[in-house]
Amino acid sequence: MRNTTILHEANEFVSKGDYESFLAYCTSDTRWVFVGGRILNGKEEVRAYMKEFYIEPPVFNVEKAIEDSDLVMVTGEIRLKNKAGSYDDFDYCDIWKFEDGKISELKAFVIEKKHLP
Repeated sequence: MRNTTILHEANEFVSKGDYESFLAYCTSDTRWVFVGGRILNGKEEVRAYMKEFYIEPPVFNVEKAIEDSDLVMVTGEIRLKNKAGSYDDFDYCDIWKFEDGKISELKAFVIEKKHLP
C-alpha cells in the first residue's frame, strides 16, 4: 500500500476525532517536529498534544501530496478550534516519514493565517 494512502486513511480517523485509531498508524517512537515550536517524542506525547490542541477534530484541506520512497509531503490548510471557542486557520507543509507502513516521523511547517480587517 502506498504511504500516501496510509496517511489518508490515518487522517480520516483524525477528522472523526478518533485519535486512538490514528495513533495505531504511528510507530511507538514516532517523532513530530513543529519547526520553530515544539518537538514530540513518542505516542504518549503525540496523544497529549492531540488532547490539548484538537478541542474539536481539525478540518483539513489538502492541496498537494507528493510521495517519494518512504516520504510523503503534504501541503494544505488546517482549521483548529481554540480554547476561546473561535477558529484559527493555518497553512501547512508536512513531511511524513514511514517505516514498514507506519508513521515514524513528522516535520511540520505551520503558519497561522492573519485575518486582516
